[in-house]
Amino acid sequence: MDFRGGQKSSNVEDRRGGRAGGAGVKLGGGAIVIVIIGLLMGQDPMTILQSVLSDGASSAPAESGPAEVNPEEDALAEFVSLVLGDTEATWPALMRAQVNQEYVPPTLVLFTDEVHSACGMQSAAVGPFYCPADQKVYIDLGFYSQLSQRFGAPGDFAQAYVIAHEVGHHIQNLLGTSTRIHRQQQGMSEEAANDLSVRLELQADCYAGVWAHHAERSRDVLEAGDVEEGLRAAAAIGDDTLQRNAGRAVSPESFTHGSSDQRVRWFRVGMDHGDMTRCDTFNARSL
Repeated sequence: MDFRGGQKSSNVEDRRGGRAGGAGVKLGGGAIVIVIIGLLMGQDPMTILQSVLSDGASSAPAESGPAEVNPEEDALAEFVSLVLGDTEATWPALMRAQVNQEYVPPTLVLFTDEVHSACGMQSAAVGPFYCPADQKVYIDLGFYSQLSQRFGAPGDFAQAYVIAHEVGHHIQNLLGTSTRIHRQQQGMSEEAANDLSVRLELQADCYAGVWAHHAERSRDVLEAGDVEEGLRAAAAIGDDTLQRNAGRAVSPESFTHGSSDQRVRWFRVGMDHGDMTRCDTFNARSL
């Protein structure tokens, strides 16, 4: 990908190792909530507040100076910041025009090994993820080594696809789609709930394709082989491929993200048409 002239995003929070911007305790308006809870429970709010501060201090990362981060990872950090910046250049006008919705950009959090989010403490083992509660995308950049070496999907566009997919989940959050689907899943059978999860993931793949379509059309960022890299990445993390690679039998009813063919198909729909309304996986007869 060629981002020459592109703008790096200012919405990046670097929590790698012992870097500044780690998961320290930030109360802000939360302190008011603690006080109210204390009053309702008949307890001294300051006692509760001091307990939270104490727990936060014990879990906060040590400020022992800058972390040792290799130049290759720093280059990746700069690249994902450019990708996020490009999504910020794409989505505001696009969402206003296509779905009459204002776009508020997410924050991208870079972390090492594990991270505290509004969705709980998460390990790098879960891979990149989006937390709707704090509207942040989280990624341990070490995931890209796995994407290349373990899943056979190298290349900068494959890396960009990962960010664009998580931004797709952010768009679902802004539109209220993810909230609606999670409500529908309550009380459903596991198989039915999994089907909705698949449709949610495939829509995020489609939104990633929509971004790529407009990034190329407006800023000519794609280079030879980029689309193939993105399709390879989408296929590499299909549920059926992951199950086979793990030595398990393919079990479609257990899918939560979609098969390789489905993920490639919906990315292509977004990439070919650049139209968010084409990404309605929930009313699609066939995925």
